[in-house]
Amino acid sequence: MKNDIILAGVGGQGILSIAAIIGYAAVESGLYLKQAEVHGMSQRGGDVQSHLRLSSEEIFSDLIPMGKADMIISVEPMESLRYLPYLSPDGWLITNTETFINIPDYPEKEEVIKEVRKLTNHVALNAGRIALDIGNKKAANVVVLGAASPFIDIPFEKLENAVSRLFGKKGREVAGLNLEALRAGRRIAKNDTGK
Repeated sequence: MKNDIILAGVGGQGILSIAAIIGYAAVESGLYLKQAEVHGMSQRGGDVQSHLRLSSEEIFSDLIPMGKADMIISVEPMESLRYLPYLSPDGWLITNTETFINIPDYPEKEEVIKEVRKLTNHVALNAGRIALDIGNKKAANVVVLGAASPFIDIPFEKLENAVSRLFGKKGREVAGLNLEALRAGRRIAKNDTGK
């Protein structure tokens, strides 16, 4: 078992929370885990990218080579495109379609989404709207993680346990809303891809 994952987004969108959830679940599943430090400006509004490697075998490098990532999980669509050179030919792109316009020459949203949809293996969803419908707009990152969950070789209940553990510190209601977000993203991905 091996999953090499690029996490991408903008500072403040919860990339580190996604990494923590996957990390907790991986450790609970008895997997090896390496994560590169976040690259880019992790302050609110700056681009953020991280490498996350999971394996049943020992991992020697925390960096994923170009063209070898099994998946890009992105909370911002243009950031997902920025890291496409890392994606393997049969890899999956999972991205939010809601844009975070943090530069003056940000391309038209329709053009960005059109580029995402050119990929055979992709799931694109409006995670912010889904999270808002659930009752917690801040859970958009967890919706995206839920959409990625069918393609991560970790039992889903381990991801649920990790969400409960991470958000349980903020209270039962916050943990419950994040679990709903995780499950909603997973349902959408399974419906869209048949996985």
